[in-house]
Amino acid sequence: MSEKRMTKRHWFLLVYLVFAILPTYWLVNMSFKTNEEILGQLTLWPANFTWDNYLRIFTDRSWYSGYINSLIYVSMNTVMALTVALPAAYAFSRYRFIGDKHVFFWLLTNRMTPPAVFLLPFFQLYTTMGIMDTHIAVAIAHLVFNVPLAVWILEGFMRGVPREIDETAYLDGYSFHHFFFRIFLPLIKAGIGVAAFFCFMFSWVELLLARTLTSVNAKPIVVTMTRTVSASGMDWGLLAAAGVLTIIPGAIVIWFVRNYIAKGFAMGRV
Repeated sequence: MSEKRMTKRHWFLLVYLVFAILPTYWLVNMSFKTNEEILGQLTLWPANFTWDNYLRIFTDRSWYSGYINSLIYVSMNTVMALTVALPAAYAFSRYRFIGDKHVFFWLLTNRMTPPAVFLLPFFQLYTTMGIMDTHIAVAIAHLVFNVPLAVWILEGFMRGVPREIDETAYLDGYSFHHFFFRIFLPLIKAGIGVAAFFCFMFSWVELLLARTLTSVNAKPIVVTMTRTVSASGMDWGLLAAAGVLTIIPGAIVIWFVRNYIAKGFAMGRV
């Protein structure tokens, strides 16, 4: 009976893996095909294998610059979000002050609010300041929803660290600066990894703010991918190749923080 149950579990796992991997495989498969083959017939692998879609991305400045722009403002946003969220999360986890729960809830409502709500204020502000179409403009705009997320994740990890550690460090003569960076942060490195991952991913895939606040110099890849739609139709092969290259940065980040994400699930904050 147990062997029969194990067999059913193996089949269920196999079917699940097929359905999970199939979309990614099909995207990679399409990226090595021509539009004629994609639209003309259904094939499990390319009949006429071609690198043309990838060569066009790596040789066309308007394409590869989109990846560079995305990596620049996403990295800036991740660093800024963690810099702001770490002291804020520490304050929420260690101190009680008037309106602390209301402020914490207000932060979370910013994460729940659609980006379109903040679009017009940011557009008018950046136009007045003269920073439209810059990397810093998009990075700051994404702080609206990434800082609340980072604070919420980090606060959960910090709350799991006993307060006695803080008190012992102060009795041993540590200043807050030395305690926070040398003792406390290493204890919550898993939370920092999880928060960095989600900040990176949400900023990487966000389209509305990135598309409205940029035009040429800081245009991200998510906006450049919309160029595949023209009067002649959709360039499916090029779009698939761009999609594959878009997955790679996220996969690399997941590889480095995979253990931290698992710990985040175990602690109930992810």
